[in-house]
Amino acid sequence: MEYTDYARRLMSYSSLAEVAEYGRVMEAGKEYPLFRLTVPGSRWLVITSGFHGEEPAGPLTLAESFAEIVAYAKARDVALRVYPCINPSGFEVGTRYNRSGEKPNNDFLRYEVTPGAWKGELTRGESFLRWVLYDGGPKETRAVRADIDRFAPPAAALDIHQDNYLSIAATYAYTFGDSAAYRPMVEAAASHVAVIRQQKVDEHNHTDADGLIQFHDGSVTDYFMRRGVPYTAALETTTRTPLASCHAVNLIWIRGFIDLAARGGT
Repeated sequence: MEYTDYARRLMSYSSLAEVAEYGRVMEAGKEYPLFRLTVPGSRWLVITSGFHGEEPAGPLTLAESFAEIVAYAKARDVALRVYPCINPSGFEVGTRYNRSGEKPNNDFLRYEVTPGAWKGELTRGESFLRWVLYDGGPKETRAVRADIDRFAPPAAALDIHQDNYLSIAATYAYTFGDSAAYRPMVEAAASHVAVIRQQKVDEHNHTDADGLIQFHDGSVTDYFMRRGVPYTAALETTTRTPLASCHAVNLIWIRGFIDLAARGGT
């Protein structure tokens, strides 16, 4: 999809939300605006999507169902800050990284594991001395983090991804906090696509019985957890999953996170 067409769709929601640019990036001689959609309310939910360009379901769900999402949030007095497509050049050409080959996603934090030794990801149970914000990542990561940092931590934060490596139609999620909060979303999603439970998804991670993983990987989810946000998740559907099923699962988790934000918080 041409990003100009996607941006035009976002701008059509100006009657429902403040549609603002939080930055611009230049790729292959083309300038791409970066959009934030804001809806007022009492308790904030931040939604991010589109870090990886070959994972289109999240940006498309947000563009196609934004009016429905706003209505659900407003009914619960939940405010929204939505970053629908963080890597627009990758989204436009269907590549994981931006057109410069930079890798937006896991560059929010770094961990000092021993004096002077820094890592972006912690293995399970690995201790560390401290964490710091990382300023050396791709321009898309720097831009969205700078904008997020302008605001107090939200009550909840959801990042929408897809898994382009597993060769089956399925879903799982990276989460922090009480698994019980996410279990209803997992079970609702299971009516649309298989949940990967107690299985390996990559060389580092296995899901638990609920299809959930805790992984400190320097991502926006990890970043929000370190800022004290009680409900944080990175939702995955595989790219082998039919788009309609991806949309259904994405909306289940978006509504679920609106409900979590409505419980209280900042």
